[in-house]
Amino acid sequence: MWNRIATTLMFVAFATPAIAECDPNDPVTGVPDLSYSVVVWNAAAGGPATLLVVPDGSGPSFTQARRPDGTPVDATIELTLATPCGTVAHFPREDIWLESTGGSFVACLGGTIVDVDTDASGLMRWVLPLHAGGNSPGPCVVVINGAPLYTMTTLDLHFNSPDLNGDRVVSLTDIPLFAAAYYGAYAFAADLHADGHIDLADIPLLARSMGAHCP
Repeated sequence: MWNRIATTLMFVAFATPAIAECDPNDPVTGVPDLSYSVVVWNAAAGGPATLLVVPDGSGPSFTQARRPDGTPVDATIELTLATPCGTVAHFPREDIWLESTGGSFVACLGGTIVDVDTDASGLMRWVLPLHAGGNSPGPCVVVINGAPLYTMTTLDLHFNSPDLNGDRVVSLTDIPLFAAAYYGAYAFAADLHADGHIDLADIPLLARSMGAHCP
């Protein structure tokens, strides 16, 4: 369900048809309810965004994502965990991660986990660089305890990486794939600068990540 508030697009998930109510005599705490937990992605108001990822986590942060024309955009994802009785504080980050369908996107172990545990207000964010490789034209989804936060509405966040073949290592085997796109037809996977073109701006991004691998 889409709710536009100014330039912010808010996604609300309804995991079950019946919405529970808080019983003050028997509150359920510590377990987030997908019907009350909310994702806010400010970047959604302007269309798709692409984030470069590197297996060793040396890629840019979410604040340095790009629009299809190469314009920088802050693609930070905010998640507030809640139950019918209120927000969930200090929920462990290890149980919440991102997934993306399509392409060859692969995450290192724990490579797309949210940055920190929820704070006192139940808020957590994805800002730091991810540890991942391959590419994906999206969509991207938030996963909580193995369950997607929403099933019909997803984030239009794309990923690409100097690890073009998605084997979690940036190596010589990625160079032929890049060269084929550089000299041939456009391929999103090789557009590392994310500006709609494969040119000299992409080469340093491949070169400086050579040898990068998952921790």
